[in-house]
Amino acid sequence: METKQFRAESKRLLDLMINSIYTHREIFLRELISNASDAIDKIYYRALTDDTLEFDKDDYYIKVILDEKNRVLKIIDTGIGMTKEELEDNLGTIAKSGSLAFKKENELKDGYDIIGQFGVGFYSAFMVAETVTVISKALDSEGAYKWESQGIDGYTIEPWEKDTIGTEIILKIKENTEDEKYDEYLEEYRLKDIIKKYSDFIRYPIKMNVTIKKLKEGSENEYEDYVEEQTINSMVPIWRKNKNELTEEDYSNFYSEKRYGFDKPVKHIHISADGAVRYNAILFIPERIPFDYYTKEYEKGLELYSNGVLIMNKCSDLLPDYFSFVKGMVDSEDLSLNISREMLQHDRQLKLISKNIKNKIKNELLALLKDDRDKYEEFYKSFGRQLKYGVYSDFGSNKDMLQDLLMFYSSKAKKLVTLNEYISGMADDQKYIYYATGESNERIEKLPQTELVTEKGFEILYLTEEIDEFVLKVLMAYKEKEFKSVSAGDLGIEDQENENNLDTEHTANKELFERMKTILSDKVKDVRISKRLKSHPVCLTNDGEISIEMEKILNAMPNNQNIKADKILEININHNVFEALKDSYEKDQEKFVLFTNLLYNQALLIEGLQINDPVEFTNDICKLMI
Repeated sequence: METKQFRAESKRLLDLMINSIYTHREIFLRELISNASDAIDKIYYRALTDDTLEFDKDDYYIKVILDEKNRVLKIIDTGIGMTKEELEDNLGTIAKSGSLAFKKENELKDGYDIIGQFGVGFYSAFMVAETVTVISKALDSEGAYKWESQGIDGYTIEPWEKDTIGTEIILKIKENTEDEKYDEYLEEYRLKDIIKKYSDFIRYPIKMNVTIKKLKEGSENEYEDYVEEQTINSMVPIWRKNKNELTEEDYSNFYSEKRYGFDKPVKHIHISADGAVRYNAILFIPERIPFDYYTKEYEKGLELYSNGVLIMNKCSDLLPDYFSFVKGMVDSEDLSLNISREMLQHDRQLKLISKNIKNKIKNELLALLKDDRDKYEEFYKSFGRQLKYGVYSDFGSNKDMLQDLLMFYSSKAKKLVTLNEYISGMADDQKYIYYATGESNERIEKLPQTELVTEKGFEILYLTEEIDEFVLKVLMAYKEKEFKSVSAGDLGIEDQENENNLDTEHTANKELFERMKTILSDKVKDVRISKRLKSHPVCLTNDGEISIEMEKILNAMPNNQNIKADKILEININHNVFEALKDSYEKDQEKFVLFTNLLYNQALLIEGLQINDPVEFTNDICKLMI
């Protein structure tokens, strides 16, 4: 019998595909089952236009048969089969897909689609098999044919005996090597796992003989092995069911079955889109943050299916980074897949789906915020930081998308509030959205810098996470109201009479402040009379874009660039300490230097900054006690 050769380009492609294209060898079973499903679909199409052909779905199935002893795995379908010409045409030329040609010739009906569009999936069998045999009898044909190949050396075709219409693929599984364990494709539980993983939602039953244990007849505790035929796949995916038929429990069970997490999702989102691009999706917003969420090991992305067949476990292109906590899946018939089905072309359809999903997630989060505040706050405690990173990253390009989802602790409400809620509660004469930074709400509450803003009755947002102030710097404003730190030079709170008094006091004590500035040298940019302090003697504020809190955060990073904020030492001239300061300036310069350094170090401690010389600081305190 003559051995026919693959075309030269087909040989090269086959060798490349076996060794390079597919990342996971287990994919071969998905590909062969998908092809079997296509073959049954083709009979379905024929039945739509051929009155002599009846299509009873119960008569059509795919069967996986395991012969571990002889290292043989069979995949049998009751589909349309192939003639001798089709075997040679479809299997003799790699990347010439019969399914693709069939699809071009037939209009899609009733939502059925053909999966195998690229003609190389069949050859993934050679990744695990030393010999691949195909026995097929086509609809309307009298005889059957056998196609056989051992890979790039070529193939043979000869007449064969087969009673029923359909195709039988026989794989002679390779022997184990030092690097590869092929035995796993002869293990019953492993094959079941692969089928459930990739082909659970194929629309036809995938049958397989399964060994189960049952109580031996006449015995109360002795069991025996029993083989029964089972349907391995569930066939009807939850996302194709009517939403009205599904309960919260159905979604929760799906979340658990897919191992999206061990928690209970805060919310599910069921999408059935039939517009510019058709797709179904079920998305979940988790309750708790995964333990590895902020590690490099964490993989974002949604499961991607094409017509019920799993294409990718983690399609990261479907989710923006700021929504990377979302779990779930997308199934679409419209995606253009490349040669291996494991990688997606970045085409228009994928971008459209991604955009729609992004907007849907935002809208659902806004609805959760409005309708179930407690649940949203629980979600925000877990993933609020990720939303903030989303605002800050990409030069603030996502700030309009995310700003309405942000929350910060309020000095007035004593709880988390949104920026919109802050704006709604602003006083008529309030120019800015005020904020203060610190390690905790309790510490911020005690900050001297908050006194004037609090006295005016203005609300202050407490920023306690490292990212917070960077986020507000990127936002710059919300609904035309700028953000203003309580430590900023100008708070925008006018009191002309007080301003005049302070100017007079500054003029009268100009030399004192100049002397303090000289003593502190390069530690501060200036020493000024404070307009904001009421009960505290001293505080640090800043000029410029880099705040004192930002200085701490940036310098704590591995690539410490020794960034410094322009610090201003502010003195409360209405505090008794200032009287002692003035007295020492006039009578005892040594004590004046001591007081100046103590006030500066006190201000550093209030800010949570490190004192330059702790020994000198303690010695200075001791001098006051002597």
